[in-house]
Amino acid sequence: MKHKGHRLKNFIFRIFGKKIDEYRDFSIQKKISVAFVLLLVPLILFVLIWFVCVLDATNRYDKVVRNTSIISEFNLDFKKNYDYKIYLITTGNRTYADQNPEEDIRYAKDIIRRVKAMTENSQSSECITQLERYFQVLEKYTKTIRENMKKQGKYDENRDLWENGVQLVTANIQNKMLELLYNENRQSAVIYSDMQHITRNMIIISLFLVIFVAVVATMMITIIPRSISKPVRYLSNITKEVADGNLEVRAHMEHGVDVKLLADSLNVMIEKIKTLIDNVMLEQMRLREAELEILQMQINPHFLYNTLDTIVWLAEAGQKEQVVSMVQTLSDFFRASLNSGKDIVSLEGECRHITSYLQIQQVRYQDILSYDVDIPEEIANCKIPKITLQPLVENALYHGIKYKRGKGKITVTGRRENDKCVIRVEDDGIGMTKERLNQVRSGLTTKIEDSNDFYGLYNVNERIRLKFGEAYGLQIDSILQEGTCVEVWLPYES
Repeated sequence: MKHKGHRLKNFIFRIFGKKIDEYRDFSIQKKISVAFVLLLVPLILFVLIWFVCVLDATNRYDKVVRNTSIISEFNLDFKKNYDYKIYLITTGNRTYADQNPEEDIRYAKDIIRRVKAMTENSQSSECITQLERYFQVLEKYTKTIRENMKKQGKYDENRDLWENGVQLVTANIQNKMLELLYNENRQSAVIYSDMQHITRNMIIISLFLVIFVAVVATMMITIIPRSISKPVRYLSNITKEVADGNLEVRAHMEHGVDVKLLADSLNVMIEKIKTLIDNVMLEQMRLREAELEILQMQINPHFLYNTLDTIVWLAEAGQKEQVVSMVQTLSDFFRASLNSGKDIVSLEGECRHITSYLQIQQVRYQDILSYDVDIPEEIANCKIPKITLQPLVENALYHGIKYKRGKGKITVTGRRENDKCVIRVEDDGIGMTKERLNQVRSGLTTKIEDSNDFYGLYNVNERIRLKFGEAYGLQIDSILQEGTCVEVWLPYES
């Protein structure tokens, strides 16, 4: 047995020695090719593994974001609205066909179905299973109430079903939906933890890779003739600059076909790394744009509630013509808000949007509000992100005019300055102190966590800068007890 082991050892040494002799007989080009493969393959594997890990984490995070967006479509007033519909049905104030509570259930179940198709969170899956059971029970209660309404003497039974059945189930549904949203948000933290673990592992791998590269480089310096040591040191310096973060550097070799091939390959690798980094940055920017678009699409429910209350008040007062006018204005407002899904509109269209908004608000605040919108024809076709001016006008009303004693005025004007278009939203309201003005100006470019004071202005300014560049956005000036002026700077397009 010992003799066989000795023979095997000698056999391995003979094979190894033979390969070393073959390598020594290689041409310079072949030696460099071998060394290049030994250097490049681990680097490519490292980049590919890292890319796959990042892509996997990005896909998982994208699913969490989409699930969170889908869950956000769920009406947080579902319990209140559904309970009230069933109450109206059981008391006979409304018919079952008018209220159609089954439509609410179908809409909520569709949200659950879409989240279930994408979620990878076991806790979320458990929540969805419980929600499905709750909706089955709710459908059963609703069907029983519907059948009882066709019969006589079932009021007490329906009342009991509403109080002890429907309300309990809708409360459970509401709580479970909030729990589902919490689980999906928490999943993003899990993904972040996974990325940290992957990063630590990749750092360890990179250390071994550096050691491997160093060994191969030492062999190259030792074995390859001294005639090519200078270009090798030159390429080593290029690699060091890339490792330090300089991805603009490139290797330029004027002599030696073999070394030129190595330099060209190094340049390709640098370009691939640079492209990969640029793609990651582009994806991050797209994610920011998507988050801002989601915020842009959210309509303040208080404005809608107050407007509907005003319409009801006008109807009760018998002012039919004003009711018709206000409903039409509200329709125009939402039509301009949607704009067929387009994110960029003309300045003329945006002015129609704020005019509808101001007309509605003037009915509610007729004693304190007047306005004037005057945009020159020259800049009417200037492009602007939709729902840019409405938050500024809303701020002027609620933070300026509303706190002023007496009547105030909001003025919207525009002008052209060389290659720029400037829209000015001005009010003669309460104004603000210098300290407050500095805080607002700082909030335009810095997102302040756990604060909603400047988030609307930050959102508007950030959307403009993302669309048109850092040279454009909002400028604010204010004088206490005199008023506030906000200027929107945009590129001019004829």
